[in-house]
Amino acid sequence: MAEEIVRPKPSRALGTPLASTIAAITTILGLIVLAWTILFVTKGRFLKGPFERIVAAQTHRQVKVAGDFQLYLNPFNVKFVAEGFSISNPEWAGHGNFFEARRIDSRISTWSLITGNRRINWLGLIDGHADLQWDKDGKRNTWTFSEEKGEPLDLPVIRRAIVQGTMIRYVDPRMQIEAGIRVQTVEAKDTQFANAINFDGNGTVRGTRFTMNGALLTPNATVAGGQNKLKLHAEGVRTQIDVSGTLPGATEIEGADLRMDMRGQNLADVFALLGVAVPDTRGYRLTSALTKQEIEWRFTDLTGRFGASDLAGRMTVAMTQPRLMLTADLATRTLDIVDAGPFIGYSPSQSVAGKSALVQRVGGTPRILPDAPLRVEALRNFDAKVNWTVRNVRAENLPVSNIKLGLTLDDRLLTLDPLNFSLARGTVSSEISINARRQPVFTEYDIRLSPTPMGVLLAGFGVEESGTTGTLKARIQMTGSGNSVRDSLASSNGRIAVILPKGAFWTRNVQLSELDLGVFVQKMFEKKLKEPVQINCGLIGFTVRNGIAAADPILIDTEKNVMLGRGGFSFKNESIDLAFRADGKKFSLFSAQSPVGINGYFAAPGISVLSPELIARAGAGLGLGVVASPLAAIIAFVDVGDAKAADCGPVLAGASARAQRTEKGKPRDDVGRGTTAKSESGKQSGAERQQQRKKFLGIF
Repeated sequence: MAEEIVRPKPSRALGTPLASTIAAITTILGLIVLAWTILFVTKGRFLKGPFERIVAAQTHRQVKVAGDFQLYLNPFNVKFVAEGFSISNPEWAGHGNFFEARRIDSRISTWSLITGNRRINWLGLIDGHADLQWDKDGKRNTWTFSEEKGEPLDLPVIRRAIVQGTMIRYVDPRMQIEAGIRVQTVEAKDTQFANAINFDGNGTVRGTRFTMNGALLTPNATVAGGQNKLKLHAEGVRTQIDVSGTLPGATEIEGADLRMDMRGQNLADVFALLGVAVPDTRGYRLTSALTKQEIEWRFTDLTGRFGASDLAGRMTVAMTQPRLMLTADLATRTLDIVDAGPFIGYSPSQSVAGKSALVQRVGGTPRILPDAPLRVEALRNFDAKVNWTVRNVRAENLPVSNIKLGLTLDDRLLTLDPLNFSLARGTVSSEISINARRQPVFTEYDIRLSPTPMGVLLAGFGVEESGTTGTLKARIQMTGSGNSVRDSLASSNGRIAVILPKGAFWTRNVQLSELDLGVFVQKMFEKKLKEPVQINCGLIGFTVRNGIAAADPILIDTEKNVMLGRGGFSFKNESIDLAFRADGKKFSLFSAQSPVGINGYFAAPGISVLSPELIARAGAGLGLGVVASPLAAIIAFVDVGDAKAADCGPVLAGASARAQRTEKGKPRDDVGRGTTAKSESGKQSGAERQQQRKKFLGIF
């Protein structure tokens, strides 16, 4: 056999795959260079038709370029030039164009187009017009080109710009805003600025006219891309606002470093433009740092004054849906009582400083309950969470301090929890719920006064401090319907109870009320007015029905007397008709025993010491003195001392009159159903109750 010849296989060149890769890359680069060269030479003018069709298809709008068109890389930025450029409005926005310009000349960062950051390094805009509109439902706008829900306006970052003859129109039916702004670049010489973009305009917000003007100032040091200085001045609704600082870019508000100075006659005017209801104020001036982070406008380092009060803290307005969200942490060192009035419904324009700061007149009658209506419609526009602390309250004879307020508003449900403050050396703790989801507004009150030294409390209200060990505590639980505090209380139902535990009081403060004239005169001549009188227990209770409070009961047990009260007061017209009498436990030669009346109004109470019963007894005494002897005249004022001491258990529990007992455990026959009982069982017939109601509550 012939020997088989084995021939080696031809070897492949090791560089062939690398050469192929290099060849492919070179081809691609060559094509890119060729395309770039063609575009650069032709300026991309041949892309005008495809540009109009593609953009129109993506935006669902009519897109036209009436004049010159350029689109190419120059050398790395995308250069876009269009003359007679326009994009139409969507059908719902009416006729006209969303945007049009006589000429646009721009340099767009190629890398930003890849990453989606949208940065324009240069923009020249001549005779532009932008029509920025929201629809009436707030679901669509003219600048969101997709069929989805309209997005907030998000302009590309513009590093440098020259703008001439440009108008911007903005319309938002929900916020009731319509504005027109003119923008014009002013070339500056021999200054630190290369140019300034000035703007001015006017419009209306919720029917109120405003004007504005300002400028974007670009320092030479940041021409290549950096911070832009902003100056803005706006006037309207009796308010002036100045904003100054720096922006990251000419159209970039996010992360701006700004300062705001706002002053005016009423802070509520400004918030009303946002549809936010806040209490009225007197003249104010506030300054703060201002910046924007996503949907939040943040006001930090806030300081200033309103009226005669100071204010500091921080506030955030978040443009959330369906309602904007207002949050704030505020602090006040000194709050003037006149400035505090509007927070509970008083008008600062109708109040005057001093004792009458919270007193107004209605038809010649002094009134103290506030009647400013709650702005229910405005509560639909926002939610809120506010914390506010007040160290001192400047008010004559009103010992209030250390206020702590927590306010939460959630879809028209307004909660004040806590609403706490110091009263003398006691603490008032409150939880108040105002439900504006119901009409009329439904309010629940729960107000508690912790045990408070009576002497300190009296001293705080202008009465000479008694130095007593006596204390008191109280609670108010009521509900009412109405769109103001006055209307709510005028329809209220619930209970009011003031409890006096065991303690000592000055004779001067107690004995006059008891009208034990013999003891008082004796101590007056012996100069023992400061000798304490022992209070065993006491309850000043009222049951409130449909705005009328009836004593239920008024019962104070002292060492020597039992003080009883009957009558009541009305939240409807703020009138008072109360009668007090003291029955002695021991024999007293001179004792009035007859009722002492408290009448008048909340704002102007009066005391009637010479009640008809007392005058009748004095007449009887005078008659006896004439007919018999001077000694007989004293008989009419003798107190035989048969008052029944109270069981302090039901008294200290704040129980109603029906649950009260004597110290021997028997039902009391001298209190009942808000009036003084006439029967031994403590019950009255309907005719008797009606007769007493006419006598003691006749003013209702």
